[in-house]
Amino acid sequence: MQLTNYTEYALRVLLFLGALEEGEKTNIKEISRTFSISENHLSKIVYDLGKLGLIETIRGRNGGIRLAKKPEDIRIGAVVRQTEDNLSLVECFAAHGNDCIITPICQLKHVLHEALQAFLQTLDAYTLADLLQNKQTLKTFFHPPRL
Repeated sequence: MQLTNYTEYALRVLLFLGALEEGEKTNIKEISRTFSISENHLSKIVYDLGKLGLIETIRGRNGGIRLAKKPEDIRIGAVVRQTEDNLSLVECFAAHGNDCIITPICQLKHVLHEALQAFLQTLDAYTLADLLQNKQTLKTFFHPPRL
């Protein structure tokens, strides 16, 4: 199972925001610079995370972005389900376009479905707070000391 860059970047944004102090805000430019990701690409991700209610964007002079929920309320499995556009590991998982002739009798699809469910179940066991246990160390990576 490989996550798309979109999902990986969404998780990075959440980690970055989660490492901030409560109430602290940042901006797309800072996240973009930290991870060397295009601002345009991050803008779409931030917009979508806002629509999902995971982050909030504040406009204006003192605006910025921050988490909309507590880290312990953000389940990693839910984020992956909401940001991945296709969790169909193989052709026979798709509702349309399945031309595999052995689909009706194939046992592999059941094994792969079980594996996918186990993968998502493992991710469901973790929250953003679990990934922020090393918050102080993350901060030093996100905001290295200026020389």
